[in-house]
Amino acid sequence: MIEEVKETFTSPGQAGAAPDALAAPDAPDAPHAPDALAAKVRTLTPSMTRSMQRVAEAVAADPAGCAALTVTGLAELTRTSEATVVRTARVLGYPGYRDLRLALAGLAAQRRSGRPPSVTADIAVDDPIEDVVAKLARDEQQTLADTAAALDTAQLAAAVTALAAARRTDIYGVGASGLVAQDLAQKLLRIGLVAYAPGDPHLAVTAAVQLRAGDVAVAITHSGATADVVEPLRVAFERGATTVAVTGRPDGPVVRYADHVLTTSTARESELRPAAMSSRTSQLLVVDCLFTGVTQRTYDTAAPALAASYEALAHRRTAPRPRTTR
Repeated sequence: MIEEVKETFTSPGQAGAAPDALAAPDAPDAPHAPDALAAKVRTLTPSMTRSMQRVAEAVAADPAGCAALTVTGLAELTRTSEATVVRTARVLGYPGYRDLRLALAGLAAQRRSGRPPSVTADIAVDDPIEDVVAKLARDEQQTLADTAAALDTAQLAAAVTALAAARRTDIYGVGASGLVAQDLAQKLLRIGLVAYAPGDPHLAVTAAVQLRAGDVAVAITHSGATADVVEPLRVAFERGATTVAVTGRPDGPVVRYADHVLTTSTARESELRPAAMSSRTSQLLVVDCLFTGVTQRTYDTAAPALAASYEALAHRRTAPRPRTTR
């Protein structure tokens, strides 16, 4: 069974292994890729002020044109102020407007290279099912690409390090995010780590009280403001646990109590595609990244634990024989 596990996770001692595939927590920030800029605009625009939204929408619609503008020119184009332009650049992750202009030039060059533009289409109530499948597939692909582009790998690596060494991990989430929390908990359990995803908000808080330094608490909330998720993370933070927030709103209340923030992206919402669908897709990608990273770090114990779980459940994968009648 361990050989089966090795097909998925290469031993750290072998060539091609990736225990250090995630950047070290203290590694310098990588340059912002064009994809990362496009992803951040789509993710952060809904949480901006209306004036900042105008700036973000302008740079997303015409990166080449905006890259040619001074800060004054972009402020005039968007009917805002120079200060608003600079604030928007900083919210998007750039020290100043000059850095944003360089990123816009890169995004414009990428689009000129012939790469097909992303397509996000609303689903209508009378769409044939084959169109629904195609539209959802495009949106899911865009959501995953945006999340991967915007994910801070230094923060991810730090979270992986904490999870791999944790005495215990508590994971909080409600609704669709609660299902993602359960997914991460059962993944960690299968590689021999102690993990819980309490479904009751009161139980989450009382469990968080028992955490201490050396433990980890993970909060999963798309809005970044769900009280039943923020509250236990606050308690865990105050108790000295290492805290991680997986959120689509990096300016939300949950980040106040997070040592590490992993930002997710979502597709544009519509009546037939609510946020709970698109946020779940990006959250599951982040969960899989965390799980894979932890498994790399703990391979010597994780591989036998996975093999043991496969073996323990093997008999349940065999269909029972039908009863014979007399």
